[in-house]
Amino acid sequence: MTLRDETASTVVADEDRLHQLLANLVRNAVEHNSDAVTVTVGELDGGFFVADDGVGIPDEERGQVLERGYSGSGHGTGLGLAVVTEIAEAHEWTVTVTDSESGGARFEFRGVERAEP
Repeated sequence: MTLRDETASTVVADEDRLHQLLANLVRNAVEHNSDAVTVTVGELDGGFFVADDGVGIPDEERGQVLERGYSGSGHGTGLGLAVVTEIAEAHEWTVTVTDSESGGARFEFRGVERAEP
């Protein structure tokens, strides 16, 4: 797994919870793809994204993947992405699931406050 950080700023967040959010997204990318997956963290206007270059999430599953108990693979607990949603909501961020530029999964977080330099 390769992690690419394309951010230049710092977000205002609970450090432990942000770490958990990112760890869950990275773990999810590896578990649903291969060890060769690349995960990229980048900036958006008013937020940030976490994207991978894996197989992506089918359109019909996007509304469900963030729900507690949902596991598209059938072998997961269905908690990892639900925890991502809970952390985002606790920070008053919105989260959207879409395609990455390479066709993998992309999670976009908006309403994110940036720290002053």
